[in-house]
Amino acid sequence: MSEAVIVGGGIGGLATAVALSRRGWEVEVLERAPRIEAVGAGLSLWPNALRALDAIGVGAEVRSRAREEGSAGIRDERGRLLSRTDIAAIRDRYGLPIMLHRADLLEILRAAVPDSAVRTGISVTGVDADGAVTHSEGESDGDLIVGADGIHSVVRRAVCGDITPVYAGYTAWRMVVAPSEPIRDLGESWGRGERFGLAALPDGRVYCFATANLPAGTESGGLAELRRRFGDWHAPIPALLAAADPETVLKHDIYELPPLPTYVRGTVALLGDAAHAMTPNLGQGACQALEDAVILARVADEGGDLTRYDRERRPRSRMIAARSRRIGTVAQLSSRPVVALRNAAMRLVPPSVQVRALATVLDWTP
Repeated sequence: MSEAVIVGGGIGGLATAVALSRRGWEVEVLERAPRIEAVGAGLSLWPNALRALDAIGVGAEVRSRAREEGSAGIRDERGRLLSRTDIAAIRDRYGLPIMLHRADLLEILRAAVPDSAVRTGISVTGVDADGAVTHSEGESDGDLIVGADGIHSVVRRAVCGDITPVYAGYTAWRMVVAPSEPIRDLGESWGRGERFGLAALPDGRVYCFATANLPAGTESGGLAELRRRFGDWHAPIPALLAAADPETVLKHDIYELPPLPTYVRGTVALLGDAAHAMTPNLGQGACQALEDAVILARVADEGGDLTRYDRERRPRSRMIAARSRRIGTVAQLSSRPVVALRNAAMRLVPPSVQVRALATVLDWTP
């Protein structure tokens, strides 16, 4: 029986464990945290990711814990429409994305992995390209070593040396709010160097996220900072901020990886944020990790020539990361006259053009 050691018990690592175990592999997942739990809030999964989940046998269960996401488009800070989303056309051509809590997806993936396969509280200290992983409890060996350990990956050093993540220029806040009344006005709102987004979760709560241009490491506040920045934006943003719990607000500077020269070396392969950490502007970070998991499991099980995985995954994930970066650059513009031009241009783009532009991202199939 073939064996795989997977470093990292997040979405990409667990999905890879599911995909390989269902192909008859013995898997060992090494997770640094003392237990596997969600750090985050809402999660959007686009149709390409749902096809990946279907391929590993958990798509139906994930859909049962989620709701279809019907964004109303993009507005300015006063609520004036900049870009309308043609929901019907997206549904007909690609299928709609779904929204669920990140914890629910992790729970489903974890339940699909044999209990004995997951070892928590394990800190990996080094990886050998020939298949040896050293860690705080000794050493693990496998026919395949998977680096699913995030943007600050230890495994990545064994593949392509030290790579420094790059700051995108803005900070993000995330939270889940229980509104006093149902929220129907979903989507994003763009200001000058600031954004605020809303998405409904299946249980009636609302996932909110916000961004602002700030120097890396700025000690800005949590909920108080959000209320200062966005408290006078259009409804329902002020009401959501008023109802938010300050203890639940997460704040992170946004970093991404520069393009890597390869995702593989010997028996070691990188996936997810360890390979292509990207800005969140396309909602494709977790989606690309799920695609990675499906393709890596297939390639490993069909002879193990990992260069096939690299050839298939690296160009696509790099394209999507670059596209997400460009969207973020436009969305975070802060000069008043430039923002006015941006907003005017967005109003001129027909919804049909937006639908067609999604093809290269959403038409992926396993």
